[in-house]
Amino acid sequence: MISWKKTMRVGAAALCTAALGLSLLAQDAAAQEKKYKIYLSLSYSGNSWQSEAANIVKALAKTPPYDKMVELTEVISGTDPQAQIAAYESMISAKADGIIGFPISSTALNRVIHRGCEKGVKFFMYDATVTEPCAYNVSYITAGFGENTAQALVNALGGKGKIFLSRGVPGNSVDKRHTDGAMSVFKKYPGIQVVAEYYSYWDDRTTQQETAKALAAHPDVDGIWAQAGEYGAIQALLDKGNKLVPMTGENSNGFRLALANPDYQKRGLKGVSAGSPPATAGYAFKLMMEILTGQRTLEPGNIEFPLPWVPADQVKLCKGQTFEDGCNTFPDGVVPSSFVTEVFSPTLLPELSIQSALEGKPTPGATIKPLPSDVPKASNEPGINCQKCEPPADLYKLTKVQPTVTP
Repeated sequence: MISWKKTMRVGAAALCTAALGLSLLAQDAAAQEKKYKIYLSLSYSGNSWQSEAANIVKALAKTPPYDKMVELTEVISGTDPQAQIAAYESMISAKADGIIGFPISSTALNRVIHRGCEKGVKFFMYDATVTEPCAYNVSYITAGFGENTAQALVNALGGKGKIFLSRGVPGNSVDKRHTDGAMSVFKKYPGIQVVAEYYSYWDDRTTQQETAKALAAHPDVDGIWAQAGEYGAIQALLDKGNKLVPMTGENSNGFRLALANPDYQKRGLKGVSAGSPPATAGYAFKLMMEILTGQRTLEPGNIEFPLPWVPADQVKLCKGQTFEDGCNTFPDGVVPSSFVTEVFSPTLLPELSIQSALEGKPTPGATIKPLPSDVPKASNEPGINCQKCEPPADLYKLTKVQPTVTP
């Protein structure tokens, strides 16, 4: 016969177990209902690249299950570092969980980032980098755009000729790293003469205007080393009635179509499409969310995104709305010529579509997919992504192209 006291003990234990279970369920439900306060911080924002990078973060934030978990606020501070510092201060005061941003300076933001980290804010920088060690830098700039494209241009020119340098935004780590890498190659070739150097702010229209000014002084230019905005350089050459010349550039759809255009090739255009993928913003955002939600443990540091590399003979038109079957360019009329094609990654960002990049809209029926477990590390580069660090011995090592001309 079971005693009354024993029955009471068993009943009490059962009630405690049930209460604990309910408590755990309540905690789990509360965790699922938590809204993470995320800020999307843009500095320079005046081109298609910046719009697309911001739009894919917005699209991912609206994709299940993030749509129920994320409170995303976009802030555009412009090219003044002090304005971005003030924006960061406000975000920290508002108790941000995470700040994902394109930093205007690699060093000016360090103090405010450090204060934010001490308060538990996660800082994820995409494309451009900072040297504050508590931040995560998700970028391709250490993958060698500058040196590889410069060597490709030298090869195309046979080691001699007058060239323009079409740069990005003054003071930004991306522009600095690109130009440093390029000059490490150009300086090896006495026959290469940089006759014009200008800032085009990674924008087609500005590049067209600045290239036109350079052409007025140097109509006999032999080649153009360009960062983003490269399609504008082609337009400047066409407007002036000039022959086309070998060029480097980044990933605009118009530039890739031009490289594959037989008529343009006959008129002298050759080159390679490489450079900055807006996909770094989406990758950074997903990494941040996996860390905030406890799905991933990752120490702050430098994370490398692979460098796209599409020579003229490798341009392949897509049949659908994303990169499939090795395609890398959309037919004329599907997207604007300024559309930066490298927003897609079947492995890292399968949730995205053209509408995601152009309008910030989630892809119908898409859900967030986990990232691969491996996160590639980027090399340390003083003044670019680290402070007290040593650069690799092969800092400007060529990885995509080899010299065909003897320096």
